Amino acid sequence: MDKISLLESVPIFSDLSKSDLTKISDRMTHRAFTKNQMILLEDDLGQTFFVIATGSVKITRLSDDGREVILAMLGEADFFGEMSLLDGDGRSANVVALEASEVLTLARNEFLDILEQYPKISICLLEELTNRLRKSDQQIESLSLSDVEQRIGITLIRLAEELGTIKQGSVKIKNLPFQQDIANMAGTSRETVSRTFKLLEEKGLLSRQGRQLVIYNFSQFFKTFS
Repeated sequence: MDKISLLESVPIFSDLSKSDLTKISDRMTHRAFTKNQMILLEDDLGQTFFVIATGSVKITRLSDDGREVILAMLGEADFFGEMSLLDGDGRSANVVALEASEVLTLARNEFLDILEQYPKISICLLEELTNRLRKSDQQIESLSLSDVEQRIGITLIRLAEELGTIKQGSVKIKNLPFQQDIANMAGTSRETVSRTFKLLEEKGLLSRQGRQLVIYNFSQFFKTFS
């Protein structure tokens, strides 16, 4: 694993020199998780910061009636675990590996020390947290005000932004989450997600092959559902 190349692609570290990134990478520890392995538990004391090197994870909470609610999907070069390191409270959500995944970790004292040494990281971290808060607000609004097709469309936009790659106007998601996970994100049932996918395919908006999904003309798809 090329730690430096990975850190260069992480937004909060991208403005640092290679010399600084080397110093930070030397303080990080490599860990591996299997598919469906629990990485973090809600309310546990937070002592570790994570950067995803390979694979993907889902951020979840349980509703009052025991249903899993998926807050986000994160992939390579995304990070998590920072909130409880900053405020000292317990973890705000569960984190589960969607597939075999590798991460780089920083202990809490190392993470806070790095923030003090490199103010640029603190500023970038604030920007990233603000972006995540805006996305959460949009998700809450979509779940409360939109019809089912609209909610699923908004969820696919989020997945495209978080896990997809764009080429010539189309977005490809190579490892699409299972339909039950998408249903948990959109606040609906797996059967409804399946029906909506077929409808969107019939409209020529997307196509599926196994776990791979392609959204055609993503800018138009975005305008239709956002």
